[in-house]
Amino acid sequence: MPLAVLAKRASEETVTGSFASFIHDIHSGHLSDVVCHRSKRMILDSIGVGLLGSTTCAFDIALRYCQEMFPPSPVSSVYGRKGLKLSPPLAAFANGVAVHSMDFDDTWHPPTHPSGAVLPALLAASQMLPEDSRPTGLDFLLAFNVGIEVQGRLLHFSREAHDIPKRFHPPSVVGTLGSAAATAKLLSLDTAQCGHALAIAASLAGAPMANAATLAKPLHVGNATRLGLEATLLAARGMEASPLILDAIPGCAGFGAFCGDYQPRPLLLSASGHEFLLKKQDVAFKSFPAHLGTHWAAEAALSVRSLLTNLSSSSLPSAIRSIILRVPESKYINRPFPCSEHEARHSIQFSTCTALLDGRVTASSFKEDRIRRPELLWLLSKVAVEHPEDNVANFDKMYAEVELTLQNGDVLAGRCDTFYGHWRKPLSRESLISKFQSSTLQVLQEDDVDHIIEVVDNLEDLPDSSLVASCL
Repeated sequence: MPLAVLAKRASEETVTGSFASFIHDIHSGHLSDVVCHRSKRMILDSIGVGLLGSTTCAFDIALRYCQEMFPPSPVSSVYGRKGLKLSPPLAAFANGVAVHSMDFDDTWHPPTHPSGAVLPALLAASQMLPEDSRPTGLDFLLAFNVGIEVQGRLLHFSREAHDIPKRFHPPSVVGTLGSAAATAKLLSLDTAQCGHALAIAASLAGAPMANAATLAKPLHVGNATRLGLEATLLAARGMEASPLILDAIPGCAGFGAFCGDYQPRPLLLSASGHEFLLKKQDVAFKSFPAHLGTHWAAEAALSVRSLLTNLSSSSLPSAIRSIILRVPESKYINRPFPCSEHEARHSIQFSTCTALLDGRVTASSFKEDRIRRPELLWLLSKVAVEHPEDNVANFDKMYAEVELTLQNGDVLAGRCDTFYGHWRKPLSRESLISKFQSSTLQVLQEDDVDHIIEVVDNLEDLPDSSLVASCL
């Protein structure tokens, strides 16, 4: 069938065509107050996490790569490097790496890291256009929500995508298409170009879970945001791709290649409005930089620690004979003795024992000298992990129990069904601002930090969205 005929069919009746039409046709009037509020919290948190991430080794490697391997085109700003600019795709890449370099970025359900795959691309793209034609802050906010919405819709097309991932890292797949959708909206591509941007992005997507807990994992988010932007720029210049990329075509896998149970549905824009998934399903913000699955265990450990300190006069480590940790089965966060900060961020045992030992888990908990403490290693040696049948590997349903047997035979237990920061127990405004300030004050001056908060708070009134990127 000729490409022109397929394109016409796509625009009229296919899943891919419906997504392209949605990206092109949706406007700021579709944004509810709840969606604006939640998405601005996501943007603020993601900027804070990215600025903190600009202090990491992973970011330094990525930035040197960008500076040394490609001639810079001084257009787009870089987190934590005032005065330094790169070409838009490379700025998106570097900033995406920064956001995920400490595993501190937001997490959605079905699981992915939605903001980090979209925001850096929008920040870079907002600085590309001539000053007299740059999108407004409201345009930026709408494009951000388009990128988040596309990610969520794609994840909802698969039942297996609802559980903790086993094969590929979700932001490397849905995040790439989310970045393409967001930047296609910001740069005002036509409907056909929006569809091609999604299809091109699908050919650039994917990263295996084996690189979790390594220095390479942040590349998944950096590549997602960069390659989504590049897909949009290619589509804007006439590159074409399958107009059926999101459809379920027997014998010819499109996006369904990533999910064995892929069952897509059209994304339709009602004449009466549109309810974004973000309104129905908020995101989780992390209080410490580690895989989301470890947060339940840390909070359960803190609750049992409070019982222990009230009952035992012995020093905490020596009072414990054994530790049972009841959590869902998830191989890539089951790391009994992590040897690096990246492994520690993906070790449910490490977060549990750190919470027991210190009464908290913070960014400094993952420093090399903290990981190798003898008392921590001693506690780790006491941990046994169990996987109750009713405890499923699903961020909306899982729980964690920490049971301590003391040297005197007493048994103490703590349980967490919903940690603070989860979408069922969202961070307060005060807690979110506190996290942002503690992250960014390591990189920026206090006045600059306060200015970013004010800019994001009033994003919809900003006449030029590139002013957000200029704050970095």
